[in-house]
Amino acid sequence: MSLVERQDTIGQDSAVWDGGMGSVSDYVALLKPRVMSLVIFTAFVGLMLAPGSVHPVLGAVAILCIAIGAGASGALNMWYDADIDEVMLRTRKRPIPAGKITRDEALAFGITLSIGSVVTLGLLVNWFAGAFLAFTIFFYVIVYTMWLKRSTPQNIVIGGAAGAFPPMIGWAAVTGSVSLESFVLFGIIFMWTPPHFWALALVKNGDYTAAKVPMLPVVAGETSTRHHILAYAVLLAPVAIAPYLLGFASPVYGAASAVLSAIFVALSFDIWRKREGDAAKAACWRLFKFSIFYLFMLFALLLGESLVAGVLA
Repeated sequence: MSLVERQDTIGQDSAVWDGGMGSVSDYVALLKPRVMSLVIFTAFVGLMLAPGSVHPVLGAVAILCIAIGAGASGALNMWYDADIDEVMLRTRKRPIPAGKITRDEALAFGITLSIGSVVTLGLLVNWFAGAFLAFTIFFYVIVYTMWLKRSTPQNIVIGGAAGAFPPMIGWAAVTGSVSLESFVLFGIIFMWTPPHFWALALVKNGDYTAAKVPMLPVVAGETSTRHHILAYAVLLAPVAIAPYLLGFASPVYGAASAVLSAIFVALSFDIWRKREGDAAKAACWRLFKFSIFYLFMLFALLLGESLVAGVLA
């Protein structure tokens, strides 16, 4: 097995293997399992909150197909971004830059899973949900990965829609359509995504600069990014509380989401206030880590209320 030199798209020499020796764990890594777990959870919440019912087996099939579709998107993202992943410290141990899986193998793997998940969801559940999943994969791979990520500092803002679609697909799996409630679930994730990723980007600014990825801190600077984080945190709060305001969540959710959002805003203000040294980096990490807990708790509360309502019905 030889090492073949190629000129990558960011103008640096890089190396890829002309034959793979990937293990099962390497192919699992291609699926971005941590991202997939969030997709599975939010899609399940969308499915559970949707009016009507779906057979448990078909519900499980729907969630599995959404998960596989998300994994396929991750594999195709790694296929296309292999040159970037090789440069960034955070990603250079991924299967392709590490030489464990070739780009062609990742491409074939991602395409196979994409087609399989979409067709299975369409045939066994409904074609609206299947088409929605296909569009989500297309949006993440073509619109975000191939276009937005390398061309605009708004890459995360617009591209974040792909990560916000899963609860809508879960909803569509039950109803065969979408509704205002499902758009609210989408809106929560959509507004959450920029401050979540920009907090990380502030810490990893050097990586993105080296890889020539136009993240907001690279293009607009760290001060502007801090302004954006705080602004999005403030705008996120009413969207997070919207399920209560619109009547499909209880006052308990309303109070909890208000408290969680207040903490989110406070941590964002801390990033805005602390702009130098270790204190600034620590503030970014605090928001990044809390943001994961924040999103999980919002959807966990909605899921818990749905389960309780089902038991009491």
